Amino acid sequence: MPVIFAFMDIDCTHKEMEILHKISDAATALQLPCYLIGGFVRDKIIGRPTKDMDIVCLGDGILLAEEVSKKFSSKPEVNFFKNFGTAQIKSDGWEIEFVGARKESYNRNSRKPEVEPGTLEDDQDRRDFTINALAISLNKDDFGKLVDPFNGVKDIEAKLIQTPLEPEKTFSDDPLRMMRGIRFATQLNYTILPATFAAIKENAHRIKIVSGERIADELNKILLTAKPSVGFDLLYKSGLLKIIFPEMVALAGAEYIDGHGHKDNFYHTLQVVDNVCTATDDLWIRWAAVLHDIAKPATKKFEEGHGWTFHGHEVVGGRMVPKIFTRLKLPQNDKMKFVRKLVELHLRPISLTKESITDSAIRRLLFDAGEDFDALMMLCRADITSKNKQKVKRYLENFELVERRCEEVENKDQIRNWQPPITGEIIMNTFNLPPCKTVGDIKNAIREAILDGVILNDFDAAYAFMIEKAAEQGVAPK
Repeated sequence: MPVIFAFMDIDCTHKEMEILHKISDAATALQLPCYLIGGFVRDKIIGRPTKDMDIVCLGDGILLAEEVSKKFSSKPEVNFFKNFGTAQIKSDGWEIEFVGARKESYNRNSRKPEVEPGTLEDDQDRRDFTINALAISLNKDDFGKLVDPFNGVKDIEAKLIQTPLEPEKTFSDDPLRMMRGIRFATQLNYTILPATFAAIKENAHRIKIVSGERIADELNKILLTAKPSVGFDLLYKSGLLKIIFPEMVALAGAEYIDGHGHKDNFYHTLQVVDNVCTATDDLWIRWAAVLHDIAKPATKKFEEGHGWTFHGHEVVGGRMVPKIFTRLKLPQNDKMKFVRKLVELHLRPISLTKESITDSAIRRLLFDAGEDFDALMMLCRADITSKNKQKVKRYLENFELVERRCEEVENKDQIRNWQPPITGEIIMNTFNLPPCKTVGDIKNAIREAILDGVILNDFDAAYAFMIEKAAEQGVAPK
């Protein structure tokens, strides 16, 4: 059964109350007034699940964490950061952060504040938004009492994002708060107060002092929401996106010549992202959706009698992916390669709907996509957008035909994750060759012949073809 705080209508489980009482007992023993503050309180009021607790005390947060750890039978390790005066313990899936109440002052060229001990009021003043400045007393004499100096509960009820103090100062002091505000609006489906959003626009240039890693973290959190288009549209309208991700802003707008126009590729991209989010929580498929048309501005041309073209944008876009990942401080590993692969292949399944579908074309798609075929098809389905519902219906029907044909060919030929039956080692041993171009040419010829259906996908047929191709190059078995 949930437990209700004495002074507030917040449901907490018995386990949560047990943890909070341990903290209260430890704080009492140390004579340190302490409060549960921030995200846990907000999420409990909203009804969102949470496994994080932030505790602020009027004194030494590290000392309190060490005392709390003793209250748990598992005696969890205390991880502390002395320079910041913070500590963390983890127990039963919970992460509990401890810090002493503080007030902050900022140097204009850094988002790292000068910190000194403060009161609870000082600590609430420095919070980014009213909904995150809520505190609940864990002190014996008023355990459970809500401390809400900025009417954060009313903002939760009204679904509003606003700052506790003047927004210009809040955002100028720590510009990352601008992205956090947009992220919270996206996650919670809240509205940013007009005056607060105006301050974001006014201070957008300040985002330049924030590290790429912190920006990437906020972008990823926006991408992992149910409807990322909300966040990216706010980033665009605020001016932040032009600074942190100019390639995406370059997609915006439509150009007309002789009555011929193209779609606004920025808002098309947002629609594709939202579409793919209904099918998967995978962050990197979502990034592929963001980047799938990223090279359209670079490849855009107007052709007389035909209209606008974006020839090769998938290839150019693929080359852009590593550079964008590097600048945005996203991982330079298999995740980046996966996104690049999807960007480079995203036109292939759609193009098959416009031609007679041959087994050879299907085999090549299956082979090139390999283990990422399902992700590619997910992205391509999401890429079917139009204001014309009949057009979308027709495209989806054609796409479903391609999906069925891919399934038929895969069941027959098992091409995904396939390797030709003749390896480079077999070729070298058969003809007594060292590693060289001839070996590669013969191996590639075998692979192409199988994919084109010229020979069967078995060892004997491939071996005979190998002998034939080697003879054409004047190479005989040893």
